[in-house]
Amino acid sequence: MTASAAARIATLREEIRRHDRKYYVEAAAEISDRDYDRLVDELRELEARHPELVTPDSPTQRVGDEPVPELQPVRHRVPMMSIDNTYGTDDLAAWGKRVEKMLADAGHAEPIEWVLELKIDGVAMSLRYDVGVLKQAATRGNGVTGDDVTHNVRTIHGVPLTLGLAMPPESIEVRGEVYMTNSDLVTLNETQAKEGLPPFANTRNVAAGSIRLLDPRECATRPLRFFCHGVGDSTGLGAGSQTDLLAWATGAGLPVAPGTQVFGSLAALVERGTELIEELHDLDFEVDGFVVKVNRFDQQRILGATAKSPRWAIAWKFEKFEATTTLAGIRVQVGRGGTITPVADLEPVELAGTVVRRASLHNAEEIARKDIRIGDVLVVEKAGKVIPHVVRVEKHLRKGRLRAWEFPTECPECGTAVVKDEEGVYIRCPNVSCPARCRERLRFFASRGAMDIEGLGDKLVEQLVSTGLVKDYADLYALTTEQLEPLERMGKKSAGALVEQIAGSKTRGLVRVLNALGVRHVGPRVATLLCERFPTIEKLQAASAEELANVPEIGEIIAASVHEWLQSDYGRQTIDGLRTAGVRLDVPEADRVAGGPLTGKTLVVTGTLAGFSRQEAEEVIRKAGGRASSSVSKKTDYLVAGEEAGSKLATATKLGVPVLDEAGFRKLLSGDA
Repeated sequence: MTASAAARIATLREEIRRHDRKYYVEAAAEISDRDYDRLVDELRELEARHPELVTPDSPTQRVGDEPVPELQPVRHRVPMMSIDNTYGTDDLAAWGKRVEKMLADAGHAEPIEWVLELKIDGVAMSLRYDVGVLKQAATRGNGVTGDDVTHNVRTIHGVPLTLGLAMPPESIEVRGEVYMTNSDLVTLNETQAKEGLPPFANTRNVAAGSIRLLDPRECATRPLRFFCHGVGDSTGLGAGSQTDLLAWATGAGLPVAPGTQVFGSLAALVERGTELIEELHDLDFEVDGFVVKVNRFDQQRILGATAKSPRWAIAWKFEKFEATTTLAGIRVQVGRGGTITPVADLEPVELAGTVVRRASLHNAEEIARKDIRIGDVLVVEKAGKVIPHVVRVEKHLRKGRLRAWEFPTECPECGTAVVKDEEGVYIRCPNVSCPARCRERLRFFASRGAMDIEGLGDKLVEQLVSTGLVKDYADLYALTTEQLEPLERMGKKSAGALVEQIAGSKTRGLVRVLNALGVRHVGPRVATLLCERFPTIEKLQAASAEELANVPEIGEIIAASVHEWLQSDYGRQTIDGLRTAGVRLDVPEADRVAGGPLTGKTLVVTGTLAGFSRQEAEEVIRKAGGRASSSVSKKTDYLVAGEEAGSKLATATKLGVPVLDEAGFRKLLSGDA
């Protein structure tokens, strides 16, 4: 009987550990919470009947310790250093140049890979595993000595008591962050309210307080989680880089933060990080910035550290401001592409020095996930965003039974049945003639980066659409002074000036037109690349999706979007209307490249040139028949290197790419090289 019980216990433990991994590491749960609890209950019952089979690493032993009388000090084998902060991209770029210079001065000017990680707003933690078994957990403390909180960390389900490796390192200190999700805080505060206890203010406070509790049974009632992001002392790890370490951690069953990316240049990292700030609302945990690291461990060792901080890492932070207010209502806005975005109308509240009356709710799935209802008390946050977003609902303050908000099934502007993106979260109005879509398209069409029609502002666009004077782009070019003069805030002089501005935009050329049309995935850069290969609208329309995809930097997704738009009835009608209106739909001869000294050549520009800005240098390359690329590869023909050239110069040298100074670049342009 004992043998069969032992076998079943072993099976249950392995199955529970596998489900813990699927849930906490892979975010891909296979069973419901109830079924998971049944497995744990069965294991607990078997172990109660066979106490001789209980082991310290059993899933049932997460909440088995008695309270400790006090927290004991732990000296870290490797200090847990803090990371220097920066709040601006200029400081970040300056840090990157210092890193490159330090490595070059040390005789190691190899290319640098830069890692971008989310900076979790939690509590720093060090976990020591000996031969794969969790032996000790300690807080950062003063960086040299922390507090032993092993009894509490063992209650965190995302922390494996035994690493899931056949051959674990002899010893390793895993570094990471203990945190709590916003949705778990909502549930916890509801429980607090029912028990007549005060609510917790935010996720970081509850994590910091919980991990230092003396009674692990109380800590177990707080749903804490853990993300691994580094390593301290280790014996037998074998990882050569940060990305190697994170891959090892995932294989060992340790959760790592999502979205970690590696870049060949710091500029590319900054560009992606700036975009990511606007996507952080998708996360259910708090982030107060990014951590930027040099990827390779050998380069990290060369860079070393100051007395307080490593030189190979920096925290790129953004200020966060929070406020609590009431949701007065939810309305939806229709964008130029038809995307219907819900917006929260808030009771006015001061946030970051301004009075906030609205916040983005992003999409229907976010509203459902956070269970946002009109009348709720919300925590709103502004963190590097123009428009604040909702962090969570204070459900413990919810009064009565509030109705769940339902997304409209029809467009609020035109009444067309809405559709949901395939495999996406966005809901759209498919009617290209929708007045709301028309307004947003015209606003973008007239903007400075598009057709640059001065005087065609938001209020005037609304009047033109509401009066029926303008239904599409071509209608703009048929407007007369007499039609415009009666409109609000218009007179004969301003009407005449606007007509002249509109007429002047006819000569902007195909690149500006293509950008202004608002085709999905098409911006100035993509429009320029396409028009270099297809300098007339006729050639662009005749191109297949495969031909479009073969344009450098375009790819299949962008090509499919462009091809679909151009071949659609709406696209054809739009182009025909602009052509009839006299809008130039080709690249002016002066801007075309029939051939030149750089025909067929790919060049990359880096550093500071005395006689050219970066944009000017890339433009003369294009006019000379060449292609200006943003990254160095084996296919690069020349690297043009100015003052303070960075990692691109090192990459070019390693790959054997010819390097030109400014004089050599001018000589190449003249055809004398």
